[in-house]
Amino acid sequence: MKIASQINLELLISKMSLDEKLGQIGSYWIYDLQTKGKLDPHKISEKLKHGIGQISRLAGVTTFDPVSAAQATNVLQKFLVEQTYLGIPAIFHEECCSGAMVLGGTVFPQMIGLASSFKPELAEKMAAEISVQLQAIGARQGLAPVLDVGRDPRWGRVEETFGEDPTLVSHFGMAYVRGLQGKTLRQGVIATGKHFIGHSLSLGGLNCGPVQIGWNELYNIYLPSFHAAIQEAGLAAMMNAYPELDGEVVAASRRILTRLLRQTLGFAGVIVSDYLAVEMIHTYHNAAHDLSEAASLALNAGIEVELPSVMCFGDPLKLALNTGKINLETIDLAVGRHLQMKVDLGLFDNPYVDEGKVLASFETPGQRQLARSIARESMVLLKNDGMLPLKKTIPTLAVIGPNAHFGRGLLSDYSYAASVERLRVVKPVDSSFEDVDEQALAAYAVRVETVLESIQKIVAPGTQVLYARGCDHLDEDTSGCAEAMRIAAQADAVILVLGDRSGLAACCTTGETRDSVDLRLPGVQEDLARAIIASGTPVVVVLVNGRPYAMPWLAEHANAILEAWLPGEEGGRAIAETLFGDANPGGKLPITFPRHVGQVPSFYNHKPSGMKSNWFIDYVGEKVTPLYEFGYGLSYTTFEYRQLVIDPSPVAQAGTVSISVQIKNSGAAAGDEVVQLYTRDLYACQPRPVKELKGYARLTLAPGETRQVTFILPVDMLAFYDQSLNLVVEPGEIQVMVGSSSEDIRLSGSFEISGENKIKITRRIFTCPVEIHSLFQV
Repeated sequence: MKIASQINLELLISKMSLDEKLGQIGSYWIYDLQTKGKLDPHKISEKLKHGIGQISRLAGVTTFDPVSAAQATNVLQKFLVEQTYLGIPAIFHEECCSGAMVLGGTVFPQMIGLASSFKPELAEKMAAEISVQLQAIGARQGLAPVLDVGRDPRWGRVEETFGEDPTLVSHFGMAYVRGLQGKTLRQGVIATGKHFIGHSLSLGGLNCGPVQIGWNELYNIYLPSFHAAIQEAGLAAMMNAYPELDGEVVAASRRILTRLLRQTLGFAGVIVSDYLAVEMIHTYHNAAHDLSEAASLALNAGIEVELPSVMCFGDPLKLALNTGKINLETIDLAVGRHLQMKVDLGLFDNPYVDEGKVLASFETPGQRQLARSIARESMVLLKNDGMLPLKKTIPTLAVIGPNAHFGRGLLSDYSYAASVERLRVVKPVDSSFEDVDEQALAAYAVRVETVLESIQKIVAPGTQVLYARGCDHLDEDTSGCAEAMRIAAQADAVILVLGDRSGLAACCTTGETRDSVDLRLPGVQEDLARAIIASGTPVVVVLVNGRPYAMPWLAEHANAILEAWLPGEEGGRAIAETLFGDANPGGKLPITFPRHVGQVPSFYNHKPSGMKSNWFIDYVGEKVTPLYEFGYGLSYTTFEYRQLVIDPSPVAQAGTVSISVQIKNSGAAAGDEVVQLYTRDLYACQPRPVKELKGYARLTLAPGETRQVTFILPVDMLAFYDQSLNLVVEPGEIQVMVGSSSEDIRLSGSFEISGENKIKITRRIFTCPVEIHSLFQV
């Protein structure tokens, strides 16, 4: 039975058997269809005979090169189209947080670094290239972006977030979705927002732990980024959060996944389960007696596709149907929504990919250049006593540390390299990781130039570059420290490259399930740093890491600190260019660096009573202030702020306010500054944050150049959810703060919102338009 794209889904569903319906809301791992790493016709025929909704990670958990992945996609689609009664193609999905997580896929900077650029347009460009690579192998759904607000750096997945601020996360989330999905889904890849909702503030920072967030905070802080992606970018898929939220397992909660997500936020796409989340209702949360009850709870809640493989939405769901725990109408609704995605993607018209054109989409010069540009713009200079930029003619330079000559260390937890690392240990049955073809992996693996290699290329021919690893990431062995100390003593300066190994394996220090109890440099890295700094040789510390560290000693005693995050395949070059002045760091922190783990969660947009201990203010043994605040970042030049103009005041509740400021590069080098606009509702019907980011603009200014930045702030952007969870704007005084960070406020003023009573807002506004004009150059 051949189906055209112009179909009546209701009629089609009415003709489907129960097994065919369940097939469309199920999935299989690619290795469920393999034997010893190769597609198995018998398994394909048996498992896919009734059709299937999705195929999980065809390229991400195999050693298929891009061409082989495309070929495998075509084989499976051909079977589904030609050998099943209904001929419905599948949706193939892959991970794509910081790049297409496939062999040969470009590895861009991890999300936390991308957010440090304060340029959401880079997220859109990056996601557009990811879309090109995914489509080339036939993958039409990407399991990104992470829209969770990251306030707890102990959580290993904070690196996958866009940081702690709802506005910043919203902007980067919208941009990523637009880039991945394109103008229409026929020309793009389905973006999957995750994790709805609350996943990022788990108890103790432990992955999948219970979440204790009140509903008012949920609406005001954690919902906006999801709401923005739905309302402004047309997000097509959503993935549930693993934890329980205030006593409700999200995967089993109709209040969260249907009433909140669909009815309140207006989500109209398909809801897919996070991997194993349906069975975890029974096995992890003990909220269902068996898999059948777990299946019925999840489907009734709103989950419409079980990923990554059929466990509950097969025979257990049949049992639930037979015992009356679920009804056929609910199954039909899920089937219809998933089929609509396939129609929207154009899969019924053309489920195949052109195998001869695949490689033209991988690792193009433009993709690598974009990866380098994003990495350069993500660099955040945390400290500089004048040591940076280094001179390329420096006589002797020591490069030391576990991330100095380790390309893998530049990559994030959801990179293909991290997947290989884990699967070498796990080796799923019948997957290609049973017998890894090392030559094939090496032939298509992306080139990652290490920090050391990049430094060796950028310094003058006469510069001697010495290298010692010093120590490992987690290992307590200090035997390598002696060699590191020896070369440090010979050098005019030391570049100490410290930090994390991001991934999902036990050897990793950040990433999913790799949570931190102390926020210190892992292993003996701090001991190594203390010894080298104590030697007296000038030291610049480069942090290659996935989370903020609590490092007051390092911040005090290092000469310079550069935060590079997990900068991707071009990160080594971007770091070297920044250290030697070919690039001027202009990134800003999207998340707070605490002084001590005991401050966590520590964030800038706290309530008036927050982040202080009543009359003594500080802790007994530590200040309450952050080590480095949200929005912080230095430059090799300086900037002056002047002439703040706010107009009008008062302003109507439905009006706009113009907030203008002039920014001058007052230093001797060209550089970037991120101008940040914060507001504060001084007195409201409930306590409001002491600062909220409402707008920002990243400027590139030549020495002496001045530009005027004008924020056109809609008053409705100041709306918040009150105690009744109504979105309202209240009359009253609004403080305006413009500065270089959330603490470095250069200019301030205020305006009045007129009126006598608060008014309800029907549509949330997420973006403050910005106008930039050049004035003069001195």
